[in-house]
Amino acid sequence: MQYIFLVIIVAVLHGESNAARILGLFNYPGKSHFIMFEEVMKALAAKGHEVFVYSHFPQAKPVPNYTDISLVGSLPSVVNGIPMDDTFGRDDPLVTLKLLASLTVHACDTLLQFPPMQQLMKSNEKYDLIFTEPFTTDCMLPFVYKFQTPNIGLISSVFMPWNPDRFGLPENPSYLPHMFLLLSDHMSFFERLRNAWYVTYSKLFFYEYMDKPANKIVRKYFGDSLPPLQEIAKSTSMLFVNSHPSLNPPRPIVPAVVEVGGIHIKHAQELPKDVQEFMNGAEHGVILFTLGSTILAKDLPVEKRKAIVEAFAELPQRVVWKWEDDELPGKPPNVMVRKWLPQYDILSHPKMRLYISHGGLMGTIEAIYNGLPMIGIPLWGDQPSNVMMCVRRGVGRLLRFHEISKQSLLQNIREVINDPRYKQRAVELSEVYKDRPMSPREAVVYWSEYVIRHKGARHLRTAAVDLQWYQLLLLDVLAVVFVGLTAVVGVGVGLLRLVLRISGFLRRASSEDTLLQKKQQ
Repeated sequence: MQYIFLVIIVAVLHGESNAARILGLFNYPGKSHFIMFEEVMKALAAKGHEVFVYSHFPQAKPVPNYTDISLVGSLPSVVNGIPMDDTFGRDDPLVTLKLLASLTVHACDTLLQFPPMQQLMKSNEKYDLIFTEPFTTDCMLPFVYKFQTPNIGLISSVFMPWNPDRFGLPENPSYLPHMFLLLSDHMSFFERLRNAWYVTYSKLFFYEYMDKPANKIVRKYFGDSLPPLQEIAKSTSMLFVNSHPSLNPPRPIVPAVVEVGGIHIKHAQELPKDVQEFMNGAEHGVILFTLGSTILAKDLPVEKRKAIVEAFAELPQRVVWKWEDDELPGKPPNVMVRKWLPQYDILSHPKMRLYISHGGLMGTIEAIYNGLPMIGIPLWGDQPSNVMMCVRRGVGRLLRFHEISKQSLLQNIREVINDPRYKQRAVELSEVYKDRPMSPREAVVYWSEYVIRHKGARHLRTAAVDLQWYQLLLLDVLAVVFVGLTAVVGVGVGLLRLVLRISGFLRRASSEDTLLQKKQQ
C-alpha cells in the first residue's frame, strides 16, 4: 500500500514538474480574433499547463488551469462596434490601413495605463512561454523583453503584410496576393503590378504610422533602454497562423511558422429551440446571412436593405439573418432575424444550402469545413482575398457591395444553389481541409511544448531575419555584378578603341610610306 502511495506521489510531482507557466497577452478587443486565441490557451490548459490570459473576453465559466485577467473597460469593444460607411466595400487597402492605425495605435497607450497591465509591468513573475498577437502594433512585446521569455505569435488571419519580414519568409507578390486586395493567387500583369505596389506601401505604412508611434508609447512605460520593437519581434520563436493551403494561397514557409487553420472548430452544439424548429421545417433548405461580428447589418443603406429583403422574399428557402435591431422593416415570413447567432452550429445543420457573408476568415473556414458553398460580399480587411480564393477554388461567388440589388442577389443565389458543382467542390475542399497528419489543437500543443523544451528553439530561426532588405533581395550582389560587368565592358570597349586607334595609325603610316615611295620613283 505504501509503495502504491509513493508511486502516486512521484507521478503527481512529475506531472507538476512538466507543467509550464504560460502567459497570453491579447490586446485587440476583437472577438473574431480571440476565438482562435482562446482555443490555443484552452488546449494548453487541458494538457496541464498553467495559463494566464490577459484579454477583453474572460471566460463565462471557470476553466481548469486557465486564469483570466480581464481587460474589459480598458478599450471600446469592436464587437458590433464599427459603423458602416461609404468607404466599406471599396477595393482600396488604404481604407483598412487607416482604420487599423486609428483603432490600435492610441489604444496601446490607453491599455498600458490599465491597472492589470501596470501590475504586470511591476511583477517579478516567471513564465516559460508568452503568446502575443502580431496584428498591428507590437505594444505587448516589451513584456517578452522584460521577462526574457520565448515568444510565440498568434495571427487569426493570413499573414499581415508586415509579418513575413520578422520570420524571414519568402515573399513574392507575383503569386501571393495582398490580403486587403480583391485578388486571388492567379493575377494578370496589371494585378501583379498593383499587388507589388500595395505590398511595398503597406510595409512602409506600418513602420511609419504604427510601429514608430508604438515605439514612442512603450518607451514611456518601459524606459529608453528598451530595444526597438522590430528587434524584439525578430526574436519571436514561432508563429501559429490561422490558414491552410486548401483555402488560403499556398506559400513557402519556414519551420518556425505553423499553419493551424480551423483550430476553433469543435463539435456542433444543439441550437436554440426556435432556430432549430425554423431550420428543421425548411422544405427547400436554409441560407445563413451575416456581416460578421464587427460591422452592424442594421447600418446597411436603406436601398441595400430593401433590395436584400425583397430578394429573400422571393426565395423558396428559409433565411436566418444576423440583424442587430429589434425589428427588420418589411421582414418576409421566410426570414428569421436574431441579434446574435451560434454561427458554426447553424452551418453544421443538415438543411443548410448556402452561406452569404462578408468573407471573414472564421466563418469561411466553418463553411468549408461543413462543405457549404458561399456568396461573399467583402467589406474590408482580409475579406477581399478570402472571398477571391473561394471564387478561385470554385466554392463561391463574389458580389461587390456597391453592386447589391434585388436582381444581382437573386441571380447569385440561384446560380450557386441550382448548380450542383458549387456544392460538389465545397464537399471536396472540406475533405482536403480535414485531411491532416495532426489536428490543429495537437499541433499547437506539440509546438508550444517544443519551444519550451528547447528554450525558444533558436535553431528554427532562419538567417534571413538578420539580413537587410537589400541583402535579402541580393541587390548588393547584383550591384557588384553590375559594376563588375560594367567595368569589364568598359575595359573591353577601351581596349577595342585602343586597338582601332593603333590599327588606324598603322594604316595611315603604311599609306604615307606608300605615297612617299611613289614620289621617290
